[in-house]
Amino acid sequence: MREDPEGALDPVDVLLAARLAELRGERGWSLEELARRSGVSRSTLSRAERGEISPTASLLGRLCAEYGRTMSQLLSEVEAEPAQLVRAAAQTVWKDTASGFVRRSVSPPQSGLRAEVVEGTLRAGADVSYERPPVPGMEQHIWVLEGSVEFTVGREQHTLYAGDCLRMRLWGPTRFRCPGPEPVRYAVVVVQS
Repeated sequence: MREDPEGALDPVDVLLAARLAELRGERGWSLEELARRSGVSRSTLSRAERGEISPTASLLGRLCAEYGRTMSQLLSEVEAEPAQLVRAAAQTVWKDTASGFVRRSVSPPQSGLRAEVVEGTLRAGADVSYERPPVPGMEQHIWVLEGSVEFTVGREQHTLYAGDCLRMRLWGPTRFRCPGPEPVRYAVVVVQS
């Protein structure tokens, strides 16, 4: 669990821990069942649900796949109802310090709207993998704003530079890697079917 400089727990992590426990409970799954389904150890799941650890992007990716949600949908469930105008100061920022991934929900999911926009930043050398998409066939557009990123979808690797945009539907594993020497900043537009 992340703390701010004054020792307070990150409020997004606290709410996220509770929501993860709720989702498992809604399905009637034990920790053992979720561990079997997701490939994540029971102890890690338990610690994440109790707010003892901040989940990594990879862990959230696995759980989102089991719960049939995008990461944005999951994070939006722990926020207040989003407004039509999303000011920069009100955008939820989530950090996976272990992998060097920072995720800003620029335009979070909202009832009646099919698209969402996420800004991602990876430090040089950062490497984030997802075993499968949360929703098979999900449409994504990745637009690099600064730096470069190696994006692998299935067995196909693409190196994207500032201004490049890759459009696809996701069916299998994906990987984001920042080769450096500078960080990469990119936007992901997710379109729900």
